[in-house]
Formats: sequence, C-alpha cells, structure tokens
Amino acid sequence: MIPQKAITPHVPIYPQEIIEQTHEAYEIGITSAHLHARLEDGVPTYKKSYYRDIFEGVRKHCPELVICGSTSGRDFPEFEKRSEIIELKPDMCSLTLSSLNFMKQASVNAPDMIIQLAEKMKEYGVTPELECFDLGMINYGKYLIKKGVIEGPTYWNLLFGNIAGFQPTLSQMETALSELSEYKYVSLAGLGENQLPVNATAIALDFGVRVGLEDNIWWDAKRTEKATNINLIKRVHNLIELNQKEFFTSKEFGEAGFYNNK
Repeated sequence: MIPQKAITPHVPIYPQEIIEQTHEAYEIGITSAHLHARLEDGVPTYKKSYYRDIFEGVRKHCPELVICGSTSGRDFPEFEKRSEIIELKPDMCSLTLSSLNFMKQASVNAPDMIIQLAEKMKEYGVTPELECFDLGMINYGKYLIKKGVIEGPTYWNLLFGNIAGFQPTLSQMETALSELSEYKYVSLAGLGENQLPVNATAIALDFGVRVGLEDNIWWDAKRTEKATNINLIKRVHNLIELNQKEFFTSKEFGEAGFYNNK
C-alpha cells in the first residue's frame, strides 16, 4: 500500500511488472503471493478491472500458485470497495482482524466490517488470510472461527515490528505462537529492519515466512542498498537450506485446502 517508484525503483506498479516479478518468484519457489493493484500513477486501487488483469496473468504463468488479494481499508473504508476483489474468486484475501495504528496512519477495521468481509469470502469460496498485529487480533480470529464465521483450513499471518503492535522479541513471538499451537499454517513477518531476524526465527522454528517490499524496502539494516522482491526471496531460500529445512510448495499448500475451485 505504501512503496512508490520514488521511494524504490524496484517496487512493481504496473500489472505486467507485478506478473513478471511474481512469475520469477514462483520459478524460485514461493507458496503464495499477496498482491496489491495500482493505478497508472502508482496509487493503490480496489477496482476489479485492475486486479483481474493481474490475477489472469499470474494464473497463466504460475498455474499452481496460491493467489491472495488485498482487502485493505487503509485507503478505502467502504465495504463495497474493499470487498470488490472477492468477486474475482482468488484463492485467498487478506483479513486484518482489528483496527490498528501505523506510524502515520490508522487502519480501521470495525467488527461489522471484518464479519462482512469474512462472510463474503465464504460466499465466494475465498479463504481469509488472517493478518494479526497483536494478541487481540488472534483472540478475535479464534472467536470468529468458534462462531462459524470463518470455516475450513486457516492461515495465520503474524506481523512483528509495528510500533503499535507485536514487537520482534522472542518473548512476544513465543506468546503469540502459543496462542496458535493448534493451527498448522502460521507465518511470521518482520516489518522494516525486523524483516530478516523475524524471517530467520520463523525458519528456525518451522513456521512460514512472509517476505517482500510491502514490509521492507531495504536489503541491509544500515539502509545502504535497496532490496528487490527477488533477492529477498533468494535470501529466505538460503536460510532454509542453511537450516536444513524442507521447502513447502505452492501446490502442497493449495491442495491442503487453500485453492479456490481447483
């Protein structure tokens, strides 16, 4: 939602750029792709027409990839706008499980909005990507599962490093993960300079990894070199190999229940 070409030349803005980078990442080996659409000037958009071109291109070149679209409300608060992407029936869509503050902006996710988005995803066969920035979000996600608002296999994405949420300490990671011990599919993300240490911790502990320019535009903590999505993914692969862990493919992930109509 944030990086622009003026901030980093490596961020993919146009559909063809997004498709090409996703394809390259797919060839290296990724489980799923969390995708955002942009207008011609780089401003984020909710419109189906833009997402449709991206999804069709990614499906053509990455047939086994699990595709996840964004229902972010940071720029578009209306349900009709936020939920439009669901009608394209991607495999997954993001679902942030409460409101939160970033450094300069709030992301408002009222309970009725979360429930409406979750119910529409269920209607269209889309699996929610359960995004959690604090313990309250985990608790609310488990509440929605208990109430049957969210059904089927669940995928949790825990994001560490936002000033108003989880901090990337071992104690906070352990607390969050202990709340999700009954769930199989959990990934960890680190924001900004926290991306690499959180990636490394996730791999060491046998959890999934979320990585990319949405969370961090720098290759190094001293901010001397801009990252690319591809070199960030390659570094994760190197860490997986160094830890002697096994790769989890997009096909394995999709066949676990995350494909929509495949």
